Amino acid sequence: MSDDKNHRRILLAVTGLTPQIVTETLYALACHECEPWIPHEVHLITTATGADNARLNLLAGERWFHRLCSDYQLPPIQFPVENIHVLIDSEGKPLDDIRTQEHNTLAADFITDTLRQLTENPATEIHVSIAGGRKTMGYYLGYALSLYGRPQDRLSHVLVSDPYETNRNFYYPTPYEHPIHSRRGDKEITVDARHAQVDLANIPFVQLRDGLPERLRTGKASFTQVVATTNRGLKEPKLIVNVRHRQVWADDEEVNLSKTEFLILLWLAERAVRDERMTDWSDPEVAQELFNVAPQVFSTFGGDYERLEKALIFRIERDDEINLYFEPHKAKINKAFAHILGKRAAERYMITTPKKKAGTQVFLPLAPEQIEIIKT
Repeated sequence: MSDDKNHRRILLAVTGLTPQIVTETLYALACHECEPWIPHEVHLITTATGADNARLNLLAGERWFHRLCSDYQLPPIQFPVENIHVLIDSEGKPLDDIRTQEHNTLAADFITDTLRQLTENPATEIHVSIAGGRKTMGYYLGYALSLYGRPQDRLSHVLVSDPYETNRNFYYPTPYEHPIHSRRGDKEITVDARHAQVDLANIPFVQLRDGLPERLRTGKASFTQVVATTNRGLKEPKLIVNVRHRQVWADDEEVNLSKTEFLILLWLAERAVRDERMTDWSDPEVAQELFNVAPQVFSTFGGDYERLEKALIFRIERDDEINLYFEPHKAKINKAFAHILGKRAAERYMITTPKKKAGTQVFLPLAPEQIEIIKT
């Protein structure tokens, strides 16, 4: 475990009517593992009823969370009532249960945003448990971790041996004799909590965070919106260039470009439509094409056109300096795609320099049928 004072380990779980999964998971992490992982904080996501259960059974007085920490002499772990995050309905009121499609949607958004906030700080390390709550809650939390999780984060499900697994009086294996009542078939029996076996099943998850647009990594977004954006990046790209309104659309998202950047992309798009995707912009004849396209964007009597003409002529006359004009614009165009689509999805649209090619040769990785240019 890291000794960095800024490093924060967080246990995050979804719970319902069985808050035991918190102490069971904490026991497995902090007391049972060969290399203990002791959180600095515990956070729960649950319903209003689940919050009452967690508060009364885990935190009230010297209840089970405090007893576990005392029994195994754990260092202080922050778990105030404020760390119990209660699902809310469309009016902002606590949600008692998840019973409708609307409730599922609200729960998905709430869970996703809670995890997003907890992963914003790169110094945090989060262990997510999906053992409690309704199955949909566990699914949403696991999927949210795929969307926002980082290499240091983990996902697990706690496993408890029979007959302790379904016993509401069992919270963790005590280090001393602790009899609890249980049932085996039709018979009532008494078992000792200290003999229970509690283990964690670590669950691998796909990390999609780096592929998300920055606006979704750092701003509030619905679960549906984030998933839709991620899925669009898996489909065939479609670039739409509307010349009249100077708009660029990629994966149904608008990409904002300056006039000059729009012109350069339009020029390369027109070449790609002609199946001339490779462009050597140090070639004077090729560069002349840009002047031919420019009137579609700039007024030939305006300062923009004159500045473009002077800048290109100045660089073309110095053969090896043409990149000094184009490269900054290329970088800004690619950055705009990445900001809106995320790095992975944006790569399908980015202007690139092919390997083993001269630095002045660029490639727009789109086939003619993947580009639509609207001029009316």
